Amino acid sequence: MSKPNLALVGATGAVGTVMIDIINSRENIWGEIRLIASPRSAGKQIMVHGQPSTVVALSEEAFDGIDIAMFDVPDEVSEVWAPIAAAKGVVCVDNSAAFRMNPEVPLVVPEVNPFAAKSRPLGIIANPNCTTLTMMAAIGALHRKWKLTELVVSSYQAVSGAGAPGIERLQQEIAAVAKNAEAGLATNNVSATLAESGVIQSDSPWPVPIALNVIPLAGSMKADGHSSEELKVRNESRKILGIKDLKVAATCVRVPVQVSHSLAVHATFANPLSVDEVRAELEKQPTVVVMDDPANGVFPTPAHVVGQDPTFVGRIRQTEDFPNSIDLFVVGDNLRKGAALNTYEIAQLVAEELA
Repeated sequence: MSKPNLALVGATGAVGTVMIDIINSRENIWGEIRLIASPRSAGKQIMVHGQPSTVVALSEEAFDGIDIAMFDVPDEVSEVWAPIAAAKGVVCVDNSAAFRMNPEVPLVVPEVNPFAAKSRPLGIIANPNCTTLTMMAAIGALHRKWKLTELVVSSYQAVSGAGAPGIERLQQEIAAVAKNAEAGLATNNVSATLAESGVIQSDSPWPVPIALNVIPLAGSMKADGHSSEELKVRNESRKILGIKDLKVAATCVRVPVQVSHSLAVHATFANPLSVDEVRAELEKQPTVVVMDDPANGVFPTPAHVVGQDPTFVGRIRQTEDFPNSIDLFVVGDNLRKGAALNTYEIAQLVAEELA
């Protein structure tokens, strides 16, 4: 087969923009690369591998001649258009939550379960949530070695997880707090500081300020007091790792960081393991970077990780109270490996299969 033709749906969005950067930074394995977006973005020109590409409006005809389509759009758009594209013979790699838990749709992380991408009865492959993806390359490697049985996860999620409005809101609040810092309002009452500056709380994605704050709820509230993000961590981890009875407890928190999610992970395994063994196993993984010398200030942080592809792991430690458990701090760029990069890597798997 000649080089497959690729479409990017949502090419002008936040994740789509990162996707184009990823495409441009890698070998061109594609025939045509077609950029698709909403009608208001149609006609816009974007450089792809050194050539201007004109964005076309999302329509059934936009998928003519396409072999693989990556969807970086809201759930409701994917729900409608991925099946339409799949019906035309297009393999759809979807970054939304629309199909992740559908039993007929594989949920794929290439480092963990690449084989799953070959079984796609609906013609759709799902990309996991960015929070789950942040830890999956590392946890998948440890599971292969020691058999994971339990996960306790606390996430510290960047505002970009809420899209462009999240980034804009944090920037507005930081500017307001900085402007009013001398008056003492910033340290005593952020809400009052924002009101003083004319920043209206009802315009925010969150019910309370995010500047100088942490919000112990990421996603929307669901049954039993859990958030949608917490349920995604549980359900997606089980599906990706193939452990239906995996015990998972997650607390997802929004923090005033623009890009990169961080996770504190307590992982328990069926077999004993040591810190040195875990560190050695993680250092073998081609997409994991170990930064684990805290005594000398070496550990992963969002500021360091942003814009990079790998998963970064540090603070590897163990307590005698839990001999089969390990504690890790894991950080990943939520717009790259947490979204665009993993989607692209799935598309690469399919391209290799079609070749």
